[in-house]
Amino acid sequence: MEQGKLIIFSAPSGSGKTTIVKELLKVFPQFEFSISATSRAPRGTEQNGVDYFFLTQEEFRQKVSEDAFVEWEEVYNGTCYGTLKSEMERIWSKGNIIIFDVDVMGGINLKKIFGEVACSIFIMPPSVEVLRERLIGRATDSMETIEKRVAKAEFEISKAQEFDHVIVNDILSEAVEQTKQVISGFISKSTLTWLSNE
Repeated sequence: MEQGKLIIFSAPSGSGKTTIVKELLKVFPQFEFSISATSRAPRGTEQNGVDYFFLTQEEFRQKVSEDAFVEWEEVYNGTCYGTLKSEMERIWSKGNIIIFDVDVMGGINLKKIFGEVACSIFIMPPSVEVLRERLIGRATDSMETIEKRVAKAEFEISKAQEFDHVIVNDILSEAVEQTKQVISGFISKSTLTWLSNE
């Protein structure tokens, strides 16, 4: 598979990662999301093939056995997420740059797999307390779920140094500007075409 570049965004839940990525998509028209596959059910207005590729547990396991994923993991008990090889090939074939919006361990795994052609960015909340307040402010989760997310965030923050860049999202406009600079530098840097050893 001939390879283009990819940009990986990871962050604890509530860090504002999705908001930042949406702002960047307005600036960089060559960016395209890699839609992840998941074994969980759709939430709210989520659509298959738009937000995620929604698979049953059995379908997900089948794709694992077919080696259809670049990487995958069980993020929560019984809930798997993964990156389909076919999705990456689809985007690169158009000459676009892949954007990944993945959980922290997924981000670390993708960076290990793709190395120099990947730029990994960790969006850091100003503090765990601010993160808790943001999650409460969303009013989408129970307090029990919020505390679980906060505990997971503390673990994820400990992994931030494994990313190429860490951007603190305290003031959104500043975080967006910093991220733009990082990405512009990465895009302008030439990388040798990586050939898979398959």
